[in-house]
Amino acid sequence: MNGTGPLIDVIAGARPNFMKIAPILRALKARQAAGSHLRVRLVHTGQHYDERMSGDFFRQLGIPDPDVNLEVGSGTQAEQTAAIMVRYEQLLLSARSALCLVVGDVTSTMACAIAAQKLRVPVAHVEGGIRSGDWGMPEEINRLVTDAITDWFFTTSEVANANLRKAGVADERIFFVGNTMIDTLLANRAQFRPPSFWAETGLREGQYFVMTLHRPANVDDSQGFANLLRAVGQAVRGLPVVFPVHPRTAKTLSALPDKPAGLLLVDPQPYLEFNYLVQHARGVITDSGGVTEETTVLGVPCVTLRDTTERPETVTIGTNELIGTDPAALKPALDRLFAGQWKKGGVPDKWDGRTGERIAALLEELLGEGRTPAAQRR
Repeated sequence: MNGTGPLIDVIAGARPNFMKIAPILRALKARQAAGSHLRVRLVHTGQHYDERMSGDFFRQLGIPDPDVNLEVGSGTQAEQTAAIMVRYEQLLLSARSALCLVVGDVTSTMACAIAAQKLRVPVAHVEGGIRSGDWGMPEEINRLVTDAITDWFFTTSEVANANLRKAGVADERIFFVGNTMIDTLLANRAQFRPPSFWAETGLREGQYFVMTLHRPANVDDSQGFANLLRAVGQAVRGLPVVFPVHPRTAKTLSALPDKPAGLLLVDPQPYLEFNYLVQHARGVITDSGGVTEETTVLGVPCVTLRDTTERPETVTIGTNELIGTDPAALKPALDRLFAGQWKKGGVPDKWDGRTGERIAALLEELLGEGRTPAAQRR
C-alpha cells in the first residue's frame, strides 16, 4: 500500500471470490512494477474462515496475505452482513479508499458495497449484471442489491450487459471485459494435480463423475436429497461419483440412512486438485454456477440441477445443460452423454485469460482521470 496514488480496496470473503481476485491482483501488481501509481489494499472479510475454504486457495493461487482481515466468522446471513458492514465501515473511516472493488455475488460483495456507498466511496463490481431471475437464491439478492448501488460494471458477457441496460445503466458505466475465473483456470491449468485419494480409490481418467451440490432446493430436505442421490446412483452406470461435500450439505448428508454405493465422499478440495478432477471426469453434475464456467472452457460435459442459471452462455455456447431439480431428468441426460450425443460446446467471447489485465488497465484509466462516478448515476 506504499505510495500516494489512488487506493483500491479489493474485497474477498468466500471461496468463489478467490479465483476472481487473483488475476486482478496479479495485473495490478504488474502495472505497479511498470510505474502505475495505483495502490491496492486486499480486504478479506473472513466470511469463509477455515483453511480448506480459504487458506488453501490463497496459497495455491499465489494470492498475497490480506492487508486487512475483518474476521467476521460464522453466523446467519443477516449476522454476517451486519458484521461485515460494521467492520468495513470502521476501516474506511480510519483509512478511506478511492474505490471499493467487489467481485461475484457472495454476502461480502453486497455488504462492502453498501458500506462503501454510504460513505460515498465509489463501487466497481466485477461480474456485474448477471441474473438468474430466482429470488429464492441468496446470491440473486446480493447481485440485485450490489448492482443497484454500483458505479462501474465489469461484465462477463453480452447477456449481462443487456441486463444492466434494461435496468437503466448507461453504456459508459458498463465495461465488457470477460471472465476473471477463466483467467485463473487457464493460468493454473498446467499445475492441476490429482488429489491424495486418486490412486487409492482407483480413479481413472474419463471413468468417473464429479458432483457438487449445495443449493437449498437440492440439499436441505432430507427426503428430496435422498431421492436425488438415488437418481444419481442409477444414472451413472456404476461409475464412481466423486462428491466434495460442502459444509452446508454435510449436515443433511449425515442424517441419510443409506447412500449410493459408488458415491465417494471427500472434503472440499483445493483449487488445483478439484479442477484436475473436473478436467478428467466423464462429466460433472452440479448446482454451482462457477463450475459450469470451468467445464465450458475445459470442454467437459456438465449437467446443472437447477431451474435457472445466471450464466446462460454456458448453456447456449458451452457444454452445460440445465435440466431442473427433478431427479427423474438426470438419467435421460446421462444416457445421452453415454451415447456420445453431448454437445461439443465452445468458449464465450473474451474468456481468454486476459480479463484481469483489461480490468487493471480500466482502473488506471478511470481513477487516473479523476472521474466522479456518483455524479453519473440517475
